[in-house]
Amino acid sequence: MNRTPSQARAHWEQTADRMLLAVRPYAAAGHELIHLPGTPSHSGAHSDGLEGFARTFLLAGFRLAGAAGADPHDLAGWYAAGLAAGTDPSNPDRWPTFAECNQAKVEAASVALALHETRPWIWDRLDEVVRERILNWLAPMVGDLMPGNNWIWFQGITEAFARTAGGRWRQQDLDRTIALTDGWYAGDGWYSDGLTGAGHRNFDHYNGWAMHLYPLWFCRILGDAAPDGLLERYRDRLRRFLEDQRLLVGANGSPLIQGRSLTYRHAALAPVWTGALFDATPLAPGETREIATRMLDHFTEHGAVNDEGLLTLGWHRPYRGILQVYSGPASPYWASKGFIGLALPPDHPVWTEEATGLAVEQGDFGRALAAPGWLVSGTASDGVVRVVNHGGDHTDPARPHADDPSYARFAYSTHTAAETPGDPTVPGGGARADPLDNAVVLLDAAGRASHRRPATRISIDGATAVSRSRAHWLDDATWDVFGGPDTDYRLGPWITVGSALRGSVEVRAVRVDGDPGAGHVLRIGGWALAVDTGSAPAPGPVDGGTARVEGVGGLVSLVVGARGLPNASVVTGTDSNALGAASATPVVESAGPVAHGTVHIALVHLGGADPTALPEVTTGAEGTTLLVDVAWPQGVRDTVRLPAPGPDSPTAYGPWKDQHRA
Repeated sequence: MNRTPSQARAHWEQTADRMLLAVRPYAAAGHELIHLPGTPSHSGAHSDGLEGFARTFLLAGFRLAGAAGADPHDLAGWYAAGLAAGTDPSNPDRWPTFAECNQAKVEAASVALALHETRPWIWDRLDEVVRERILNWLAPMVGDLMPGNNWIWFQGITEAFARTAGGRWRQQDLDRTIALTDGWYAGDGWYSDGLTGAGHRNFDHYNGWAMHLYPLWFCRILGDAAPDGLLERYRDRLRRFLEDQRLLVGANGSPLIQGRSLTYRHAALAPVWTGALFDATPLAPGETREIATRMLDHFTEHGAVNDEGLLTLGWHRPYRGILQVYSGPASPYWASKGFIGLALPPDHPVWTEEATGLAVEQGDFGRALAAPGWLVSGTASDGVVRVVNHGGDHTDPARPHADDPSYARFAYSTHTAAETPGDPTVPGGGARADPLDNAVVLLDAAGRASHRRPATRISIDGATAVSRSRAHWLDDATWDVFGGPDTDYRLGPWITVGSALRGSVEVRAVRVDGDPGAGHVLRIGGWALAVDTGSAPAPGPVDGGTARVEGVGGLVSLVVGARGLPNASVVTGTDSNALGAASATPVVESAGPVAHGTVHIALVHLGGADPTALPEVTTGAEGTTLLVDVAWPQGVRDTVRLPAPGPDSPTAYGPWKDQHRA
């Protein structure tokens, strides 16, 4: 929808107001807890009630700050009452302490940040006894050894606020937070959300909505007390990140559908707005607003808000397959971070300048993002942005893991979602399907697919990237973002995969090395698409070594067996995809046991139509390294190099030889 700059600001304010008013009927009598309907998280209903208060308070904070306190819905009074009631030790509905509920530490950061943004209208007007109770509730954060990921910033934010408000804080805590954050910086604007196996392996939306957001707000809260040079360091990193982030939004307004906590949805806008607020962005003001408004509309127009005006657990529709054990009814309200732009005054250029098109609308692009290990391609004709993933898989290389579809797939996009059957919030809840879409697997005699995690990056350069993993089959293949169960497993061959990506097509080349005696079939999956339930493709084999699926809106997923993969088929799914109740995935397979030490090649396409032409591929070798030369229709060439595994090859699997279990 086209809106003038002034209409855009009003649209955002009205959306925020509707969201804030919609939760009020679910609040406790004193407003201290907001108990939204739905299945409780693993932290319990009491914690979920605090989450409902804190995350919507954050939205109210941005709303009040940008309006300079203008408050037609008495947001300040409503949340001030909740602050008083939540910290009253005699109140049976008081907030849980950190000792009673670890999740309360997460919500404390939202409370502290919102209090800072609304200081003239809430904090300064609270009774002294209430201010003291709030600081006492925050105080146990001091000296707490927080987990080694974005959680350190919940401590950093709360102690920074406490320092400015006369509460307890400790310099050692702040120093540790700053030092760990520097250690997690992977370069080019990208943070790993903590280290896994001492490496930068955790790349997802937390890079933007946590690792960039909180450090800058830490400096904002501390003001002149922030360490010298810290603000500029964080601004420079965010500015560099946004050069990449602007590429990762589709013309449909969707962010990349990859990583955990996807139900936070337009929280993905947090770094975009933060860049504008801190003068740390390479984006023109009109592009900032257009990205933000397009993304907000994408979710509100695709069912993210239900008939009661509440954000649901899911992506578009309510869907539990993309959740985590910590997801509860109020979790989606981390989307409040997507409203940071409201903290900017109405006369800020992001609210006054004319909109400009998104990066993917301005022309085709391709980019190698070295830090996360991603190849990126955007095509203007269909507005699709694709990422081919040879980087972080969010797992420790010390042992084999089940593949979490949010991290282990070879490709992600702004228009497709990985197949995620089951409910990850329930122990043993069925989140244990074999890897299928955008997966390269070996099938054992029982037809079970191997898993990829952990994987090791070998190279990324230009339009090509290569990674290697050790095929393994787990007795308990339940997937989990933090690794899954430590279970018995069988080891298989090494699988080396190389990709060349240009436009809508990826050339996916595979070599398998190891003991060929087991006779595994090689299967390569393409993009899973949501399909119309009334016209879903028939599952099963198709002729010609090519499998094709046409999805909702005319999107086409195509896989061509270009070398050694003559068998093609379509696999259908029911209630296994965040974008629709029915889904389908094209796959190709070897005709029998895969030949080891040779190249197998699939051409994998995702676009708004069938490809007008496909690249030509030829193969060769340099010693033990297999070469795949790719001649693209547009006249450029790439070479994918697939080295043989060996003592000098970068692999993550040495220790496994002594841990083989069956």
